Amino acid sequence: MGEVKYELSYLPMFYDDLEERVTYIADVLLDEKSANDLLDAVEAAILQRLPNAESFEPYHSLKERRYPYYRIYVKNYTIYYVVIPKTEDTKIMEVRRILHNLQDRDRHI
Repeated sequence: MGEVKYELSYLPMFYDDLEERVTYIADVLLDEKSANDLLDAVEAAILQRLPNAESFEPYHSLKERRYPYYRIYVKNYTIYYVVIPKTEDTKIMEVRRILHNLQDRDRHI
């Protein structure tokens, strides 16, 4: 069995979450630089995690799930993703949500 390769996938809900946060920072807080910095940091963190998506402790959810959630911490936010088998040597890292650390994560994921 060879090395596992990970493909990257995003749920529309992740894009909605991210857009909401970036828009709030840029339009309400009037800090476009911080909004762009958040986008850059999120992208970099996800791409850095991709080659080793399952090498981190899974998030212990209150709900029973088919695929365990994993977390990536970026500034005041947490990115949640799952790893889904595709073929024998390929898996999909599916990014599902980005939540502010003060949000009730058990309600949102």
